Amino acid sequence: MVGVSPKIAPSMLSSDFANLAGEAKRMIDLGANWLHMDIMDGHFVPNLTIGAPVIESLRKHTNAYLDCHLMVTNPMDYVDQMAKAGASGFTFHVEVAKENWQELVEKIKSAGMRPGVALKPGTPVEQVYPLVEGTNPVEMVLVMTVEPGFGGQKFMPNMMDKVRALRNKYPTLDIEVDGGLGPSTIDAAAAAGANCIVAGSSVFGAPEPGDVISLLRASVKKAQPST
Repeated sequence: MVGVSPKIAPSMLSSDFANLAGEAKRMIDLGANWLHMDIMDGHFVPNLTIGAPVIESLRKHTNAYLDCHLMVTNPMDYVDQMAKAGASGFTFHVEVAKENWQELVEKIKSAGMRPGVALKPGTPVEQVYPLVEGTNPVEMVLVMTVEPGFGGQKFMPNMMDKVRALRNKYPTLDIEVDGGLGPSTIDAAAAAGANCIVAGSSVFGAPEPGDVISLLRASVKKAQPST
């Protein structure tokens, strides 16, 4: 069995938004695989962050994979604009897509983006199984390890049961974790089976962000079978 590869995705929500292009370049130069972009609509979550215009502006300055997490009530309304802006991945929340996820996934793929599905801490993991097993499946599951909407929260270790359940069922699936990830929590996430690691304040707030990125990757590599 081929193992899944580690993908470290600094959360740009923790970066200096006034210098987004420079921050993106710095993260990629320090070894990040993806750049995680949090799109919040002020409705699905109370916070309001960035939208397609910022993604479009950033895309002019980087070729990096833009891993876009849409914390929005109506993800279907965002597909075309995010694709035009240059988003690479489009991760929507299962809580707002129970009725139309097949159509949504089809639209995301047709627009040239990689579909993912996210679930809040209170959402049972079983709700995403049909989306992974469908004829036109999502290609990543994002397990929120904090309540979405705010940065800097504490990691919820009990969410690792969801990660373990997903990894046991889907050995080659990209499983992402987001919220409170850093040097003190990465081993638990990696051991449970997460391979895509979103880290905000633990990277951007570190004296040497590159060291933290390397540590996160090393933990995932150690936990995942490579052959």
